[in-house]
Amino acid sequence: MTKKTKIDDINRNLYDFKDDESDFYRLSGGLTRETVETISKEKNDPEWMREFRLRSLKLYNKIPLPDWGPPLDELNMEDISSYVRANTSMKGKWEEVPADIKNTFERLGIPQAEREALAGVGAQYDSELVYHNVKEEVTKKGVVYTDMESALTGPYADLVKSKFMRLLPPQEHKFMALHGAVWSGGSFVYVPKGIHLDIPLQSYFRLNAPGAGQYEHTLIIVDDDAYLHFIEGCSAPKYNVANLHAGCVEIYVGKNSTVRYSTIENWSKNMYNLNSKRALVEEDGAIEWISGSFGSHTSYLYPNSILKGDRAKSEYTGITFSGNGQDLDTGTKIVHIGKDTTSFVNAKSISKSGGRNTFRSSVEIRKSAKNAKSSVSCTSLMLDDKSRSDTIPSMDVRTCDADIGHEAKIGKISEEVIFYLMSRGIDEEEARAMIVTGFANPIAKELPLEYAVEMNNLIKLEMEGAIG
Repeated sequence: MTKKTKIDDINRNLYDFKDDESDFYRLSGGLTRETVETISKEKNDPEWMREFRLRSLKLYNKIPLPDWGPPLDELNMEDISSYVRANTSMKGKWEEVPADIKNTFERLGIPQAEREALAGVGAQYDSELVYHNVKEEVTKKGVVYTDMESALTGPYADLVKSKFMRLLPPQEHKFMALHGAVWSGGSFVYVPKGIHLDIPLQSYFRLNAPGAGQYEHTLIIVDDDAYLHFIEGCSAPKYNVANLHAGCVEIYVGKNSTVRYSTIENWSKNMYNLNSKRALVEEDGAIEWISGSFGSHTSYLYPNSILKGDRAKSEYTGITFSGNGQDLDTGTKIVHIGKDTTSFVNAKSISKSGGRNTFRSSVEIRKSAKNAKSSVSCTSLMLDDKSRSDTIPSMDVRTCDADIGHEAKIGKISEEVIFYLMSRGIDEEEARAMIVTGFANPIAKELPLEYAVEMNNLIKLEMEGAIG
């Protein structure tokens, strides 16, 4: 009889529970002009946004599916509802959130996290934010943290209009165009010049509805000499029909400022995760991407840094775990424009039970990027002979004085190490789980404690039944 890994502190039901949708408004599947017009009306869009959506729809219909990553031909938009909302408005007090939705987020630990370690929280349920709050001491510093819909018409409306999808233009690829047409929810953050926000802001995205898409838009603008840590969490219950996530994140990093963007994605394995993220970094600024990707059927995920200013810096630290039936295509892209710019990439992947991981790194060093430095490291751990891991580097260097390095390693768990641990009284599955957790530790230590614990728990969960 096969033993199971000893996991006393986590249960898959933490993420796979489902809520009744009897009190929900839901558009039928398919993507038509009528669909987009209905969403725009639901959102009370200003006229420029309505026109933006319709232009994006036209682009979506013209642009072909990508032909270089995991296959997407089974993703049928006729089966995907582009807009689902609970019959409740966004609340600023937790006790005002409807009980069934509140219970969902309480089971995921969102209110507790807010009380203990966060400066502000946004909670999105399907297509709409149901809760958004920020601590008073944060607003007194002039920090703006609000939902995107309010930002479209509030005091920062002109700023939002000037920045919205400028870093991620709809014409770039099909799913940016899709996002531009049907986006809903997400957060707007503005950190004024000279403000260092010592505790993080967080947005959590829960897709509860089967056969639905979630398209939140996050726009972050951090002025000069400032600091922000933003945390993004994602989860969904498992269904027998496809779900789609095509959110967008745009980050503007001012001079001598730093933004750390941490993500733990725990999508169910019926999810197509086609997310887009990009940061523009000014002189002496820095962007730090921390990414843990678990779950989803198919992923296209490549956080992108544009190092515009001199001495701008980008760091990417990420881990991806793929299992049976998963094809996860992830990586990062860095564009060096300014002088003395630097980028560091430390990516790890784990594959088991026939799962496939593909890591793509793209480093572009423009002619203007004198003395640019870039280091890319990718390490893959294979847990069986059925799985697959690929590394696909791309380097485009237009100056002769750049310093570039790329290193890729693929390995398996050492049977000698397994034997040693078993000789110390540890059963085989637990020994393998310990080794994998240690492999992921460089990523975990970059996360806040509670999120590092969550990531380690997810690894333990994925390792359940890894042998036998």
